[in-house]
Amino acid sequence: MMRRMVENSIRLIPARCRITAHPVADGMPVCWSIGISPNAELTNGMLDKAISLLKVGEHPVVHTDRGCHYRWPGWISRMEAAHLHRSMSRKGCSPDNSACEGFFGRMKNEMFYGVSWLNVSIEEFIHTVEDYMVWYREKRIKISLGGLSPLEYRQKLGLSA
Repeated sequence: MMRRMVENSIRLIPARCRITAHPVADGMPVCWSIGISPNAELTNGMLDKAISLLKVGEHPVVHTDRGCHYRWPGWISRMEAAHLHRSMSRKGCSPDNSACEGFFGRMKNEMFYGVSWLNVSIEEFIHTVEDYMVWYREKRIKISLGGLSPLEYRQKLGLSA
């Protein structure tokens, strides 16, 4: 049962990535959306994806930072319609959102830093991020999960098909 989702965004030039992760046990990114502008379509579309993955009766806490997009009417109405519980970080309290911050740090170290993105189109960059996200969820092993990927770990626990 999903009890908590964490939502945050990271800006990687040339695109802006938005990722929702369920970090309580395994840090697996549940869903994500990638775009070039932090607009309502990007933010609300990602939340719609996350909501569509919930089982009947699941109403997790959705923790966010204090970004303005989490106070937009479209975001709030989606949260209320799905009976999700909103939680925001206190100002200047990054540990509240440490699961996402840690994920983004690993993502930047593993796929972003050390690569020249000068001649890479936005489409190519987005494809690279998509590939990384799938690899991280399905193939990247974590010692804390017994040498399994987040998806394999969930399958072992019977939490995922």
